[in-house]
Amino acid sequence: MRSFLAFLLAMGIVVALSDAYCFTKRNTAEQSGKGCILNGKLYPFGEIERTEDCLSCSCNRKEMRCCSLYHTPVNYDKERCKVVFNKKTCNYDVIEKDDPSKECFVYSRVG
Repeated sequence: MRSFLAFLLAMGIVVALSDAYCFTKRNTAEQSGKGCILNGKLYPFGEIERTEDCLSCSCNRKEMRCCSLYHTPVNYDKERCKVVFNKKTCNYDVIEKDDPSKECFVYSRVG
């Protein structure tokens, strides 16, 4: 019983920490001949390397499937550092709170 509870706890932690996400969005009948719409923007059929929201997508007549391009830092000095999303690089920067020009070391990321 103890092993089972430890397993459930470990799986709960893993699920809570996993951040990389993918999703599928079905096209409506009127969209199926034009492309895929995501956040109000029309994307052509085929592969989309990078959207404005830092996603890599694939668009076909039936659906649009997207996955995040970034990894979220989870293990760093949280007292001294803060996390800022950089849309230009599609990544999280971990910088010092007192001096944002200095980067902090990140021990692990998820995603």
